[in-house]
Amino acid sequence: METEQAAGLVRQAYDKLKDSDAAAACALLEQALNIDFDNDEVKHALKCVHWWLEHTRRIEEIKNPYEKGGSVISLLKQYNVFLGQFTKVYEHCQYAVKYYVYSTALFFFEGLLGSQANQHDPGLLLMVGRCYKGIGNYDEALNYLEQAVRFKREDAETLAEVADINALLAETKAAKALFREAFFLDPSKIDVRSLESALILQLRDKVAKLGYSDELLGEWIPVYGHLWGVFSIKRELKQMEVGRLKQSIFSLEAEYQANPSRREQLKPRLLNRYFWLIDHCENSHEDSSLIEETLLKIKITDPDIHRMYTG
Repeated sequence: METEQAAGLVRQAYDKLKDSDAAAACALLEQALNIDFDNDEVKHALKCVHWWLEHTRRIEEIKNPYEKGGSVISLLKQYNVFLGQFTKVYEHCQYAVKYYVYSTALFFFEGLLGSQANQHDPGLLLMVGRCYKGIGNYDEALNYLEQAVRFKREDAETLAEVADINALLAETKAAKALFREAFFLDPSKIDVRSLESALILQLRDKVAKLGYSDELLGEWIPVYGHLWGVFSIKRELKQMEVGRLKQSIFSLEAEYQANPSRREQLKPRLLNRYFWLIDHCENSHEDSSLIEETLLKIKITDPDIHRMYTG
């Protein structure tokens, strides 16, 4: 009976947390602990809620709503480090915490959308879209993220979020194409930990098992995404884009030769651009000699990748 009563209070606490009322959630969890002191989930949830109450207290001092919302979301990185101390993490608790974080941030961001100028701010639209994704409203998230892309077309971070939402909505073809574009533009701008779809998380985990550092993981995702057939949806490049691609390769090759200390970071970017160039040549049915030349460059740059690519 006591266990059932405590479980009921825990459910109520999670509902309060999803309503952005961490203080009420804390009070309910303390009641549950008084009833069932040996309940491990209650102890875990109390520690988590106390963490958020302590760390969000300072945010009340911030005047700017955009900074407030951003500060709430930025705490997630610290919180994930905090979670590392637990041998068991309770899924229902973490879902409620996630909902609390994004619904709290969304409250601050949405208050800014009344301004006509802010409705055209890609940074704000990106954050609102992320918040809607965080609370599971994918259709609304896609609406705001697509608006953000219209105002900032070549932003890797925003494109990756649009790709993620498409994957969550089972629009796999669009997701693969958009992820390919985003990781081509600038892998370093994409926070892979903020992405949620199985499509990209499975790829990330598989690449991580190869032993790349956190700093290099994002750089290698598009390389293996291509090799393993995840980034398989490709589009025809415009002539201007082909020119930019070739110029980018030329610049990276020069930097790769001149800066041996940066080769670890530059190598995957260079390889990915070689892949794009070969794809273009194959799709346009022109310049077969350039394909052979580029294949040789891949072999010189990384023989193992060349074997995987040609095998």
